Amino acid sequence: MASFQLELVSPEKLLLSRKVEMAVIPAAEGEMGVLAGHAPMIVALRGGVISVREGGQVTEQLFVAGGFAEVAPDRVTILADEATPLASLSKSEAQSRLAEAEAAFSAAANETPEKREAAMTRLLSARAMVEAALAA
Repeated sequence: MASFQLELVSPEKLLLSRKVEMAVIPAAEGEMGVLAGHAPMIVALRGGVISVREGGQVTEQLFVAGGFAEVAPDRVTILADEATPLASLSKSEAQSRLAEAEAAFSAAANETPEKREAAMTRLLSARAMVEAALAA
């Protein structure tokens, strides 16, 4: 099967840079599978899990809190706001982050639409983190 270069970059460091067969990314519009030769595009990411497939198997899974992905026929570059290997997610930290996000969302009830939307995005990302931590 054809492969492409996948790079995952967080603000702290380059987390992944290698040839892979497929990547499933949590695009804002829904889960998106990427194979070599994919049409070029730039997509926003929501909180969720990136699954990397090699040899027909999932070889790596990472939680991303959001960001962007640039897709080209021979390369995918993911710029993540935050990225953590699924095995390293802490259930207690995820629950704590969810509680903070719920409180921030409640507090934003009378704020501008932009602030409410940002609080909702943070809440949805925290919920995805809890789901990922429980599934790991």
